[in-house]
Amino acid sequence: MNEATTHRFREVILSRLEELEAEDSLGRDGQSVVSLDQQAVGRLSRQDALLSQSMAKATQARRDAKRRGLRAAIARLEEGEFGYCEDCGEDISPKRLELDPTVTRCISCASG
Repeated sequence: MNEATTHRFREVILSRLEELEAEDSLGRDGQSVVSLDQQAVGRLSRQDALLSQSMAKATQARRDAKRRGLRAAIARLEEGEFGYCEDCGEDISPKRLELDPTVTRCISCASG
């Protein structure tokens, strides 16, 4: 992989990390503690709030996993291992990497 391609993928990865940070700030309110005061909120409203909180936490967990994958991709870029299949060592298709820069296996190894 040449330097221009490496730079382009670094920019894509850093951009996606920034997007995750922005989403984190929006999702913090949904993860806040749900008030269980029965006088202030009805039973169904509390259940709805608890469900919303649970969904917000699950979404945060997915963002955290994606963030770990993107940071690992940055590390592979710095080590010169980005874009190579971890199983067979062949190049991973640039189109596959553009779609998801966190992939570590070529399409053949991933489907086999």
